[in-house]
Amino acid sequence: MHKLSERSKRVLYAVVQSYINYPDPVGSRVVTKRYSFGLSPATIRNIMADLEDMGFLTQPHTSAGRIPTDLGYRFYVDSISTKGDVSSNVEVEILQGLYNRLQVLKNNIELLLSETTKSLSALSHYLGVAMSPAPDLTVFSKINLLKYQSDKVAVVLFTDDGRIKNKTLQVGPEISQKDLNRIAQYLNSEFSGLTFDEIRVRLFNEISKDKTRCDTLISRALNICREALYFTFNELFVSGLSEVLELPDFADLNKIRELSRAIEDKHMIIKLLDKLSETEGLKVIIGSENTITNLKDISLIVSPCKEGDRQVGIVGLIGPTRMNYAKAMYIVENTARFITKMLTEK
Repeated sequence: MHKLSERSKRVLYAVVQSYINYPDPVGSRVVTKRYSFGLSPATIRNIMADLEDMGFLTQPHTSAGRIPTDLGYRFYVDSISTKGDVSSNVEVEILQGLYNRLQVLKNNIELLLSETTKSLSALSHYLGVAMSPAPDLTVFSKINLLKYQSDKVAVVLFTDDGRIKNKTLQVGPEISQKDLNRIAQYLNSEFSGLTFDEIRVRLFNEISKDKTRCDTLISRALNICREALYFTFNELFVSGLSEVLELPDFADLNKIRELSRAIEDKHMIIKLLDKLSETEGLKVIIGSENTITNLKDISLIVSPCKEGDRQVGIVGLIGPTRMNYAKAMYIVENTARFITKMLTEK
């Protein structure tokens, strides 16, 4: 990383801020007019040329001004991260209104995260995203198994963070409701309080041992256990595509296609969020720092939500690299902090 003089830092900060506010390449005269540096346009032009040589700025056309690179945005984000909360009274009031609406949903984590994405998007005009925790973080509470028609079972599963999952399984007609009650009782007594990853390891070991057994009912019961407990827990919630597509950054059809593909292929975003959920606190991923090829022109700001020490989800915003980082970081960080406080105190 190049070491910048204080003067160069101020000019770079000014160029990034100008470009975020007005999506046009920034020239030296614009910087001179908007910021009181006491420097001539010629001096600022030279500093901007040096910043371009160092990779912080780029010039889209030879006659145009300059725009920030991902490295330039990274400098800007790192510098505003050290300045504390950057917010207006209006934003504080809007967030408080959001918190009041979310308060009633604290016993249903999936509905809470879904509503959070809508509010995040409405506040920022970016894409609101949230993800519920992975199986290694999701704790089993109890299960009900109900005979449904002659060869089906209705599974109703409860997690300790308030989620309810249900599905139907195909079983043989020889399995009675009495058998299902015994299986559910076994699961509830053996596995309540364990994460689903821990349960799957235990069940795998039981099923491996069962190869030596002759009792087909036990074998079928274990298979029902395995199928009954197999649910996808990394649920992704996304809101605000129409908000994002109105931004000038997405005037290019190729960029719209890339973003739409990434949203449709939820596994890509889930994989990225899953990796980010392992870290503490607010995370900002800018453009090319992203491992997903389709999202190289996109920035992502996320923060985990917790209940005590246990993670219950991750919330964030996806937008163009020309993003209002100060506002977006403030919104995401404070929303995650509020959800954590609300869930921990209940």
